[in-house]
Amino acid sequence: MKEKILSLINKYNGLPVQAKAGFWFLVCTILQRSITVITTPIFTRLLTEAEYGEYGVFISWMGILSCFVTMYLFSGIYPQAIVKYSEKKDEYSSGMQGFTITLVIFWCIVYYFGRALWNDLLSLNTAELLAMFIVMWGNAAFGFWSAEQRNDYKYRKLVAVTLTEAILQPALSVILLLNASDKVAGLVWGIAIANLVCYAPLFFIQMRSGRKFYSREVWNYSLRLGIPLIPHYLSSVVLSSSDRIMIQKLVGDGPAGMYNLAYTISICGTMINQAVLQTIQPWMYQKIKEEKYEDIRRLAYPALIGIGCINLFVILVAPELIRIFAPASYLEAIWVMPPISLSVYYMFMYNLFSNFEFYFEKPYYVSAATFIGAGLNVILNYIFIQMFGYVAAGYTTLICYFAFCVAHYCFMRVVLKKECIDTRVYSIKVIAAISLAVTAAGMLIMLSYNNNYVRYGLLAVIIIVCLIERNRLKDFALRILGKK
Repeated sequence: MKEKILSLINKYNGLPVQAKAGFWFLVCTILQRSITVITTPIFTRLLTEAEYGEYGVFISWMGILSCFVTMYLFSGIYPQAIVKYSEKKDEYSSGMQGFTITLVIFWCIVYYFGRALWNDLLSLNTAELLAMFIVMWGNAAFGFWSAEQRNDYKYRKLVAVTLTEAILQPALSVILLLNASDKVAGLVWGIAIANLVCYAPLFFIQMRSGRKFYSREVWNYSLRLGIPLIPHYLSSVVLSSSDRIMIQKLVGDGPAGMYNLAYTISICGTMINQAVLQTIQPWMYQKIKEEKYEDIRRLAYPALIGIGCINLFVILVAPELIRIFAPASYLEAIWVMPPISLSVYYMFMYNLFSNFEFYFEKPYYVSAATFIGAGLNVILNYIFIQMFGYVAAGYTTLICYFAFCVAHYCFMRVVLKKECIDTRVYSIKVIAAISLAVTAAGMLIMLSYNNNYVRYGLLAVIIIVCLIERNRLKDFALRILGKK
């Protein structure tokens, strides 16, 4: 045993820094996302279905308001800016941090003078909305800092911060939930305090490095690209959140709680999505800068297959996941999980196209593609939720993310043509074949929910194949994480 441990340590030490960083970035993303996974079975038992539905609506509104309050500068504009303008990286970091906190303060003032109206409109109270502002700012401060760490392959401090927050947040949330008269308010304040403690110092670290709270160049750059991207982020949030809000309005808090549980579990696959994307995104921007499109293509197809397989596995074990995370009364939610899990696959895919739109600073194309998906989602939800109940929202989500990908692919082609790039980065036939196979497999697996023998047989086959092909799987993971 000792020899095996030493062998593993030696193999780890021999990995290139990109692979080590990629591995730990994956761990960090899983830790962040696992907070939701870990706390879900706790919250579903401490809150009523209606209260859990209210919490889901709080999360949905926070995503929508973040489009204006922070403009998501840390996730779209900043990562490509520090690659394109690497010589001014520190100035861009501190300048965007300064711009973001200014936006948060501005919107806090707007809220304060109209708080009665906002509270009534959002069906949230003042305590919950104040906590929301803190969480939005904390997430932005962490987003800027973590993107810089990923770009520079610095993972040790990122792991420490992520681990601390992963422990502190659920602990504070449960303590305050149990001791508050308003359980939902106690829960969200636990999140807010944890974010403030863990993420506020990161703001000051980047401000000290860049030493520019206000930079005319950076603030103008943020406004020039950020404002046209607001429709994109707003549409993205609508695409991912409107179903929960519309279910609550059209069929009640109980079904909203059911759907929120299924959605929360199904999008566990986004942990892998985000980890892979955050690892390869700086690399992709660098390859675009160097015009090495063949390298991008060689990585994209295996990544799509890997993400597809992970989400198919989530579909396969959906009944067990529901039983783990919630009481038996939630079991019918399994029928929502297959389409939502397949949507996670398309969530990953569209980033392969939109990265070109971001790099070449074409925000209007990004927003147009996302608006198409979001608009279609609202229309389909309004029609089919009333006809078939909350389960229909899962299928409308899948249809809309597929349309979302098609739109982004078309706009990527337009952007490349305008930049006089004749190279066909991806083969649409290969992507279509992979996508069709993943989608068909997901629907077939769902048919096994009424026959556990078939489902467990499939699970056994997958485990055996993974054991036989473990060396290839290891090489695949290193290829993605280390971009070798």
